[in-house]
Amino acid sequence: QVQLVESGGGLVQAGGSLRLSCAASGAIVSINAMGWYRQAPGKQRELVATFTRSGRTNYVDSVKGRFTISRDNAKNTVYLQMNSLKPEDTAVYYCNADVTYYGGTYYSTYDYWGQGTQVTVSS
Repeated sequence: QVQLVESGGGLVQAGGSLRLSCAASGAIVSINAMGWYRQAPGKQRELVATFTRSGRTNYVDSVKGRFTISRDNAKNTVYLQMNSLKPEDTAVYYCNADVTYYGGTYYSTYDYWGQGTQVTVSS
């Protein structure tokens, strides 16, 4: 009922910048929380930055001061501006959203994931 489509990944040199976008579409009633996770090879998926249910932002310590999460509620879209990129930021970045949707005859809430977008930072 809901799809998350990410864009903006790619290859960049250390110190460079990238901007990721994630657009949610479908029978959305409300987006309760939305943000970004990443998974590097051989590592567990970790939270990068997110808007919580209360509307606050959370960042993993390693990206504070370099990454900024923002959103456009009218477009159901969240962005991740990544500056001063480091090789250790290399990972597949996933969009995540906790969404209340309308299923035709009912309402329900589900945790959705995007397909992931590769970010590679060369040294």
